[in-house]
Order: sequence, then structure tokens, then C-alpha cells
Amino acid sequence: MLRRAGVLGDVRRAGFVPKNWSFRKADGTPIVTIEDFAPSKSPDATTVLPIDTLGKILWCHAQKNDKISVRWGCHVLDVGQDEDSAWVSVRENSGTEKIVRAHFVCGCDGATSQVRKSLFGGEFRGKTWNDQMVATNVYYPFDEWGYDDLNTFIDPKDWHIVARLTKDGLWRVSYRQDGSKSLREILDDHPARFEHLLPGHPKPDDYTILNISPYRLHQRSAEKYRVGRICLAADAAHLCNPWGGLGLTGGFADAIGLSECLIGIHMGRADHSILDKYDEVRRSIYWNFTDPVSTSNFMRVSTSDPETILEKDPVIATFARMHDDSKIRDDFDMVCFHFKTSVNLASLLQHIYGILHDFTQYYSAGKGQASL
Repeated sequence: MLRRAGVLGDVRRAGFVPKNWSFRKADGTPIVTIEDFAPSKSPDATTVLPIDTLGKILWCHAQKNDKISVRWGCHVLDVGQDEDSAWVSVRENSGTEKIVRAHFVCGCDGATSQVRKSLFGGEFRGKTWNDQMVATNVYYPFDEWGYDDLNTFIDPKDWHIVARLTKDGLWRVSYRQDGSKSLREILDDHPARFEHLLPGHPKPDDYTILNISPYRLHQRSAEKYRVGRICLAADAAHLCNPWGGLGLTGGFADAIGLSECLIGIHMGRADHSILDKYDEVRRSIYWNFTDPVSTSNFMRVSTSDPETILEKDPVIATFARMHDDSKIRDDFDMVCFHFKTSVNLASLLQHIYGILHDFTQYYSAGKGQASL
């Protein structure tokens, strides 16, 4: 997706390809380690890059495209449409209210989307998990404690993740917190949680926190992703817990798919019904793939017994067998390289590409009249 957008080269240069991924017990003891899980030689190797840096890269590319206009400081108030156009009512930082008109409106305005609320009110089907997650960016010498680039800690009470974010030593530490705690209570409890979870049991003077962001975990989807000339994508359309990275990836996949539909309409290769196909397919992918896979990922780390997970969890067991079974390792790499394989590992790892869908297959054979 990033390659198609023309930004992959800049992303690769700004980020790094991680090496090993370890599943661990809460005390740091490794359960299983996947070496070179990216994998580094794949043209689609996993690249780690903080989201704010990715945003800057996308902004730089957008500035070079004279077809893109960005208006900062606009608060969405409402949306509307008629037979010929759609519009967004916004309030600027100055307090001035304006109406922005276009052929279509794409609501990509996040989990609290006003576009979605304008269409469906407070309806947002799904559930909220009891636990909260506290995401932090921190400088702390995890390398000195033998941590890998990605570390997933399996424990019902102390599940957390420690992942290298940058080459200069910034790490993401995200940990469980009780869902009933207020923001003030979470911030007050944070030093004790770090001292309990992190290797060396550090005090606040031993690390540097850049930011701390508590948030709730959801599994939710809008009733429709298309209502006439107004569409929803990414977090405005659906939410999932972050285990497996399917939220951000799903948002990218929505954007690619919706752009293919709109390009088809603009080129006269598709009529407006292709947007119904977008709604149908993307919602199906959420409910039949994103929701169950992200739920399974979360349950694996939050409900499993770390002492028995090797015997009871087929995913972890398969990862463990990769060390001694070169066939499984080869199949893992082939899946990551887009090569076809008939082994069970292909279905096990289908989430690498199962979130994508090609909407150009619904284009008509020849170029027709644009019908915006």
C-alpha cells in the first residue's frame, strides 16, 4: 500500500526493519522467539516508524501534489448531500463557520467521527473491553536486559508489549490498566506500574517519558460505510484492539479501496454502485477477519496461561517449531514474500494480506463517461 502511494522509499529510510520478536512471560523469560520475523529480505518487510513521522512524510508528499488542498483547524459540525453533491459544515479556529462542497465526502475523522455521528447518531455496533491500555514512548536501555526489537508479554494481569520505535533508543511500552481507573489514577499509578513491569525495576529518574496516552479498547463497526455520496473509512468506520496492528493497516486498506472506487467513477470505468461494493466488502472484511483475528490476538496475550501456552495455542506452538523445522520456516518466509503455499501456515498467517481487496476488478472493460 505504501509502495502504491509512492512513499515507501521515504518510510524505509526514516524507519528500520526489526530483527527478532519474542513472546515472554511477565518476568521476561522467553517463551518463543521468531528470528528475522520481518523478514528482512522481503520487498514487503515490516518497517517500524512512529506514526507522527509517517504523518510528516505523507504531508510532504501531499504538498507536492497540486490536486491536494489541506485546511487545518477545521472542526466538523455536520454533513449533507443532494443528488449532485455532498458537503461538510465546519467551524474554523477563528470561529467562522463554512460549508465545503464536493462530489463526495469521505469521513476519515477518527474514532469519534462527527461524519459517522451525523449519519447514524450514537449507533456504533460492537463492544468495549474491560481493560484499558496505557501507551507510552520512553527512553530506557532495554538492550542491556536482552530485549528483542519486539517483545510481547503474556499474562492475564500484566500483559504488555515493549517494542523498539527508533534507531536512537526510543521504545514503545504499552501495558494493561484496570478499566475503572480515571486518568488521574492512571497517571498516579504509572511509576509503580513501570517499576513492576520493566527489567531492573526502574525509578522515574531511570527513564525518560516522552508521552503517555491511556485509551479504551474497542471492537466496533458502523452500520454502513456508504450513505449516498458520503463514505466512511478507517477508525471513523470501525475500531479494533491494537494487537496485530489491524487498525492502522485496515485504515490504509480502506483508503486504498475507496480511492480505487472513486478513481473508477472519475475515469468513467465504474458507476456509483461501486461504492456499495466498497461498503459490502470492507464491512465483511471487518466482521469476518479484522474483528475475530484482532480479538484472538488480544485473548492470546490477556487470557492465556504463559506456563502452558506452548502446548495449548497452535500459533505459538507453530512459531516454536520453526526453530527445528526448516519447512515451517520456509513456508513462513514464502507467505511473507507473497509466494503461494498450501500448508496450514498460510491460513495461520493470512492476516498479512487478508485485509486487502482489489476494487479495480469491478471496473468496466472500456473507458466510459465520467459520472460524478
